[in-house]
Amino acid sequence: MSKVARVFSGIQPTGVPQLGNYLGSIKNWVAMQNSGQYGELFYSVVDLHALTVPRDPRVLRKDTMEMAAAIIACGVDPERSVLFRQSAVPAHTQLLWTLGCITPVGWLNRMTQWKSKLQSQNEAANLNAQAAQGLLTGLLTYPVLMAADILLYRATHIPVGEDQVQHLEFARDLALHFNKTYGQKMFPPPQSILTPSKRIMSLKDPLRKMSKSDPNEMSRITLSDSDDDIRRKIKRAPTDAIAGITFDPMERPGVANLVGIYAALKDIADPAEAARTMESLNNAQLKEAVADAVVGTLGPIRDQMQRLLDDKTHLERVLCDNEAKARSVAEESWREIAQCAGLVGL
Repeated sequence: MSKVARVFSGIQPTGVPQLGNYLGSIKNWVAMQNSGQYGELFYSVVDLHALTVPRDPRVLRKDTMEMAAAIIACGVDPERSVLFRQSAVPAHTQLLWTLGCITPVGWLNRMTQWKSKLQSQNEAANLNAQAAQGLLTGLLTYPVLMAADILLYRATHIPVGEDQVQHLEFARDLALHFNKTYGQKMFPPPQSILTPSKRIMSLKDPLRKMSKSDPNEMSRITLSDSDDDIRRKIKRAPTDAIAGITFDPMERPGVANLVGIYAALKDIADPAEAARTMESLNNAQLKEAVADAVVGTLGPIRDQMQRLLDDKTHLERVLCDNEAKARSVAEESWREIAQCAGLVGL
């Protein structure tokens, strides 16, 4: 891959990330940064996306700073990657409107996330206009803002998991649609970087994804958990009565989840291979091995994250410096886009 590639990726500010966020996104960001394969990397805490669900402003600001601190503590270097808060770059919303004006509503209605929200709004009814009345516009236009995030930086490569492929395809379609509408090759259609899928499941219900929204704190490990908290949560995770360790998500979801966590932390690509190295262990020994791996990885991250949060003036300065870099690139891009669309573009 040519080193001229430009990468963009974003993560919502949910506060201190949980283990699934780290293994599914942030760890991949660090790996891409350290690989030397990419020319420029733009990583954003996408606080504008967080507004699709009403949030207490004070909590949102706190969550945004905690997420930024966690990203740096995990190994994203603000001197090598551009880490910024989305709302600090006004061109994101300027491009959102410009793209939204040429986006067919039918494209948005087909998005899986929108349809699932409709379904949950009215479980007893078919998808219809009445079911949509209580949903907010931001949920419908969310994919346009995601596309704007990518296209504003003329990003060539986007790291995505399997559940995000539709959003990238939407951004590609919108890039091509804009180019055709205005008769210019303004946006390169972004290509996907399929990142290793690290689907980390709940420690209380291994059939559901680990999530910060789960009311049961025992269901997840966060990057701020103490060593004792981590060990206690893993010790209480459900397994089964089958002897030996195997990787079988269908028949042994609890054991498979623990093996998957261990494999991801140890950079073992195939969890089944990790299971084979532990096949003689019992469940208690498996949990001990997993807890050791989690504590060994998250302990230094937790300590560095706390140091960053203890000096918020320094953290704010780091973010402001990076946001100036992001604005410089975004504003130059916006001027060209605005001129193409007949706008002032100042």
